[in-house]
Amino acid sequence: MNVKISVFPSAAKKPKIPASRLGFGRVFTDHMFIMNYSADHGWHEPRIIPYQPIALDPSAKVFHYGQTVFEGLKAHSTADGRAVLFRPDRHIERLNRSNYRLSIPPIDGELALAAIKRLVAVDRDWIPKEPGTALYIRPFIIATEPALGVAPSAEYRFIIIMSAVGPYYEAGINPVKIYVESNYVRAVAGGVGAAKAAGNYAAGLLAQREAAKEGYAQVLWLDGIHRRYIEEVGSMNVFFKIGDTVLTPALNGSILDGVTRDSVIRLLASWGVRVEERQISIDELERASLDGTLAEAFGTGTAAAVSPIGELCWQGNVWSIGNGRTGTLTARLYETLTGIQTGKAPDPFGWTVEV
Repeated sequence: MNVKISVFPSAAKKPKIPASRLGFGRVFTDHMFIMNYSADHGWHEPRIIPYQPIALDPSAKVFHYGQTVFEGLKAHSTADGRAVLFRPDRHIERLNRSNYRLSIPPIDGELALAAIKRLVAVDRDWIPKEPGTALYIRPFIIATEPALGVAPSAEYRFIIIMSAVGPYYEAGINPVKIYVESNYVRAVAGGVGAAKAAGNYAAGLLAQREAAKEGYAQVLWLDGIHRRYIEEVGSMNVFFKIGDTVLTPALNGSILDGVTRDSVIRLLASWGVRVEERQISIDELERASLDGTLAEAFGTGTAAAVSPIGELCWQGNVWSIGNGRTGTLTARLYETLTGIQTGKAPDPFGWTVEV
C-alpha cells in the first residue's frame, strides 16, 4: 500500500527536557498525526501537524457514550543509533479488535504502521538515549459526530501523540505491594474488558485510590462473577511462578491480550520454562503462599515491561512473595525483554521494527 501522508512542520520547536525530569506521559513532542473518518469518505486526509489542542463540538459522541479506544507502544534508541519499535503489528491488530468491539471502523494496518513510523521519523530527535528511557507512542480514536442519539458515530478521528518518558524504575526494579480487590470489578466476559477502551481504566481508578490509601501500589482484580478468579493487576497482565511452573490467567473475554504478555509467554517457552494459561483462583494462590511454592509474581505491560510483586493482601491476610525481593526469573525476563527492545540483546523472534 502506497501511503501518502502530508507533513506540516512545526515552526516553533519545544525545548528538550532532561531525562531526570521526564516522568511518564507529561512531555510531548513537536508533532502529532491525525486522520478523519466520515461515512461518505472512509478514513481520509492522513497528516502530521504541529502538536496542538483539538476542537470538538460539545455534543461529540465521545463525551457522552465513551466511544473511544487507544493503544500504547514505544520507540527506543539503540546503541548504534537506530530507532526501533517493538511489535507494532500486534498493537495495530489489537487496536482493530478494540475498534470492532466498540463499533468503530477498522483502520488499514499498513496505513497505521506507516503513520507511526513517519511520525517517529519526524520527531526522531525526541527519542531519549539514557538507560530506561523511551518515546511512548499513544494512538487513539475518538467519536466526533455531533449528535446525542445512542448509536455508533458516523465520524471519527484517529490521532497519534508521542511523549518522551523517563525510566519507569527510577530507583531500580523493586517489588510492589498489591491489594487484592474484592469489592469493585474491572470487567466481565461479554463486556469490553478485552478491548483497550478508555472506560475500562476509568472504572479502576476508585479501587486504585482506595488501595493507595492503605499503602498499596495497585489492585489485583478478581473476576466479576465469582469474585474468586485472578484477572489482571492494575492495568497489567499478571503471572505467578508456583513451583517450577509459571501461571497466567487464560484470555477469557474480560482480560486484555497484552503484547508484553504474549512476549513473556514466548520467551519462557523458548527457555524451556513450563507455562500454563488457565483459570487461577485466589484460593490456589493462598495455598501456594502457605506451602511456600509461590516463588515469584509479576505484572507485564508496555509502560513497565515487567513489574515484580513482593506482597499480596487478601481480606486482611498478607502474603510475602520471595521475601519481598525480585525473583531470578522475573529479573531475567525484564533484562531480556528490555534488551531486545533497545537492541542490547539478540532478537530471535523478529519483534523489533526499524523506523
